[in-house]
Amino acid sequence: MANKDAAFGFRPIGKVGQNKDNQGLSEYNIAANSSAIYQNDTVQFLATGYIGVADTTTAVLLGSLNGVFYTDSADQKPKWANHLAASNAATDIVGFVSDDPYERFEVQSSTTLAIADIGLNADIVYAAGASPNFVSKVEVNTGSMVSTTAQFRVVGVAKDLENSEKSNATTYAANVNVVGIINEHFLKQTAGI
Repeated sequence: MANKDAAFGFRPIGKVGQNKDNQGLSEYNIAANSSAIYQNDTVQFLATGYIGVADTTTAVLLGSLNGVFYTDSADQKPKWANHLAASNAATDIVGFVSDDPYERFEVQSSTTLAIADIGLNADIVYAAGASPNFVSKVEVNTGSMVSTTAQFRVVGVAKDLENSEKSNATTYAANVNVVGIINEHFLKQTAGI
């Protein structure tokens, strides 16, 4: 049986070392009419002082979006959503981000994963999420694992029965769910934006 192809973005699963203050979310401002950001999409700090969606070309990641809170510009009522619609015109959008530099994430791989590549780094593969659930489709590009700097460090494979299938004794099949941390993290960088 092959691994299920169902990307879900960067799902936070706990910190390295399993400290008792796991799963904290920080609030960041998001500009009105920003591009869509789906639940568990990777986000970045922008030079405007806001956060936005991060993709394959983003050098430094901040974390993954858990949801947004804003005042709806149409009916002036407060709203919570697991994602930000691109057409959102609110001027007080706040994004809740899993931004701990030592947060571990579960992410689906884009290709196969050699067992010998665990411990190496890879960049993300960005694809926009889809309705009706508005969950991210971001994956880790396990086809281009490197020992040099990249966005994400793979430290293991998730114990997911549907997505931990091996192709052979040395390789996990495509779409295996990996566990890792953001390697190029904004809060660990010494330079500003």
